[in-house]
Amino acid sequence: MKLRKYLGPFAAASALMLAASLGHPAALFAQESAAPLPASSVVKASTFVSHDPVPRGQEFQVAVVVNILEGYHMNSHKPRETYLIPTTLTPQLPAGFTLADTVYPNGELKKFPFSPDKALDVYTGSVTLRLKLHAESTATIGATTIPATLRYQACNNSACLPPVKLALNVPVQVAAAGTKTKALHPELFSSAGPK
Repeated sequence: MKLRKYLGPFAAASALMLAASLGHPAALFAQESAAPLPASSVVKASTFVSHDPVPRGQEFQVAVVVNILEGYHMNSHKPRETYLIPTTLTPQLPAGFTLADTVYPNGELKKFPFSPDKALDVYTGSVTLRLKLHAESTATIGATTIPATLRYQACNNSACLPPVKLALNVPVQVAAAGTKTKALHPELFSSAGPK
């Protein structure tokens, strides 16, 4: 009985690898026992704010820079297959803030052993997602935090890790309307949008 329990994860991994080699969509939904690495070690995210402070009545942006471990990828925000889980960035805005837009970078088309005939739309390396926000006249002056959730599924060439919801916290300093502000991180915010 103990031997059967011990072999269980290896049998699951073997079945997953077989499904992947046959291009079966189920191969994309790996159990944790078949995952070579924990999801937390595959994707790292950092947050940046476009202005400090953010005066009431002003628009500003938040950038989330996502670094993906070499050998892995994430589905883009608009994957080409319905069974694939898209990458999404969702803010939980405190009172006094509104969302104007969420800007996702374009993915790149790549083929994998589990999808040899059809390229998938994915993110690799480092990508930047952005939130375009507005500080209303009612935003509380002083230090505040804007929570956000990054949802993604990281995959390698043969299997995918379970989907992850990564909690992010964006510190923002709110000031009175008309307060002089400084633009930050122009390399992330000066362009019209991610390429």
